Amino acid sequence: MSLEQTDEENSIQEQENQSETSHYRIPLLLNPWKPCRAPRTAVKEWLLKLKCCLGSVCGIEWYGYATLGILTAVLSFLMDFIVAMLLRAHQWLYMNLEGNILLQFLCWTLYPACLCALAATFSHNICPFSTGSGVPEVRTMLAGFEMPHYLSLTNMFAKFLGLICTLAAGSTVFLGKVGPFVHLSTMLGAYLDNLCTLIQGSTKEKAVPEMLVVAAGDGVASCFGAPVSGVLFSVEVMCSHFALKHYCPCFFSAACGALTFHLLSMWSGDGETLQALFKTNFPTALPFYPLEILLFVFLGLLCGAVSCCYLFCHRWILNFTKTNTFLLTVIPKPYSYTTKQLLTSLLDSRQWSSQSHNASVQLEPLLEWSSSGAPVFLSLTVFLLMKMWMLVLACTLPLPAGYFMPVFVCGAALGRLFGEGVAYVSSSGAILGQQWGSVNPGGYALAGAAAFSGAVTHTLSPVLLAVELTGQFSHAVPILLSALLANSVARSGHRPSFYDALSISKKLPYLPSLKKACPRLPSTPVGRVLGVKSVQLQKAAGPAEVQRAVNSSTEAQIPVVDSHDSQILLGFVLRSELQMFLCFVQKVEGRLDEVCCIHPTSVLLSPHNTVKEAYSILSAAGAQTLFVADKGRLVGHITWSEMKRILETLAAEI
Repeated sequence: MSLEQTDEENSIQEQENQSETSHYRIPLLLNPWKPCRAPRTAVKEWLLKLKCCLGSVCGIEWYGYATLGILTAVLSFLMDFIVAMLLRAHQWLYMNLEGNILLQFLCWTLYPACLCALAATFSHNICPFSTGSGVPEVRTMLAGFEMPHYLSLTNMFAKFLGLICTLAAGSTVFLGKVGPFVHLSTMLGAYLDNLCTLIQGSTKEKAVPEMLVVAAGDGVASCFGAPVSGVLFSVEVMCSHFALKHYCPCFFSAACGALTFHLLSMWSGDGETLQALFKTNFPTALPFYPLEILLFVFLGLLCGAVSCCYLFCHRWILNFTKTNTFLLTVIPKPYSYTTKQLLTSLLDSRQWSSQSHNASVQLEPLLEWSSSGAPVFLSLTVFLLMKMWMLVLACTLPLPAGYFMPVFVCGAALGRLFGEGVAYVSSSGAILGQQWGSVNPGGYALAGAAAFSGAVTHTLSPVLLAVELTGQFSHAVPILLSALLANSVARSGHRPSFYDALSISKKLPYLPSLKKACPRLPSTPVGRVLGVKSVQLQKAAGPAEVQRAVNSSTEAQIPVVDSHDSQILLGFVLRSELQMFLCFVQKVEGRLDEVCCIHPTSVLLSPHNTVKEAYSILSAAGAQTLFVADKGRLVGHITWSEMKRILETLAAEI
């Protein structure tokens, strides 16, 4: 071979190596169909450098937690801004029709009716899964069950616009946004979790993504700027088993969301600095008398009893009736204010009953509640009764709507009514030898709001929410005491909570709710509800048997028995290892036990174990497959999909 031929071959090989190197380094430059090739390559290189820099500080998922909190807060603020504009438009139209009673009546009724009809039609035609609160479905997903329709982009779009229409109807329908916003936050969390997984290049499957657990607390934190109660709400309502590793991510993301919400509110002109959402003026020198603790105790028992009546009516209306939107709009209402305006007036610390007869002292909240000349007690009673039964009917509307804040307002009205009664009695004379001339009815309203909403939802997070919303830590002890007693009354007799009733009516496979409807249901033996026996392999299986098992089963873990006759369980083999086995035996013959590793089962159930025990193991351990064996013989297996089928079967029997 000549020297020239050698040099020519070396140059050709060098060019090929350079082309391969350039192919791996800058693939965008080799694609002639993409515009702006050089800028795209530069941007990609900068993004890779940014990823390395961010990854060196902390994990990529922590940036996802911060992004989740910020995006949820921005979404909440944007929704509040649009709703405020629509409410102002309604008031402007109503005021400009002054002098024509018929047109004002039509404006007052048709405006919210059209908005509710638009929300219902919009949700029904685009995504039927967007109606309702969304909290029962979210906690079912957090329990490990897959419900992909509730996390779709279509559902997010329909839920967001439908919720705006519902909130813009104002106090006519009297619904909130907490539940749907928890659902919206969970949707954002699902997509951010996919993005973080894509950036990290991770292929490990998780039973419940950590981002979804974090998103559940973000919904409450971004609605009110209350991070602590948001995380506690996620622990109490959303998760049947809350892992300690989720605490730091939940608080971090909730703090980012709450800070963003407060900053946006401040920049929009609602306040000069970061402050509580609902302003109060409780006295600091003597917030309440020591003997008033007994009255807070009685208020807690009263709220618990009223919550039992409300939950009974709610369950009854879910089973027997569907309401008409227009029916709610034509009913006369004592007041038409937003939730913030209602709570601000109800939490006023001044005594309305003692000053209603004083013409020289006129208070703005008093004028709102006694504009028709009726006594304050009568106005509060009518408001409470009207809103309670209207809320029971409104809960059946096919709209994206939340139910927590309306219950919170009803509890505040109940506490205000009780506090006004205490103030009226104390101002008329001495009680136990002591003159109570400065009783704070707003403190009773705050305690009633936390106690009643906590009793309806069977939670204590409303106590922290009430403190965070108002900044009144002086009443933390009586509020907590009232909420505890109200919960004790509401939980007696295994009564289901508000969200449990929704889960039961929808027959969702969520065991903590189903056992409220039928306490004996969790004690059902696993062997009685097992389905068809799973695909199995014997240890001496050949390529043909392994190929049939791979084709007929989609499970990640396939059980291995000693033989099909004995059915003695030896362990399980991973599906990925079976695929490698099939590639291996194409060149060299072999049996399953000679090539693959048979993993021992860490948890083995008996047919006599209960459904509750199997559910607890799947929830706490996050196991993908639980094998059921009777005296060593394989009986069946339980996965999350199988558990869902079991719970759906048991729910159908209720």
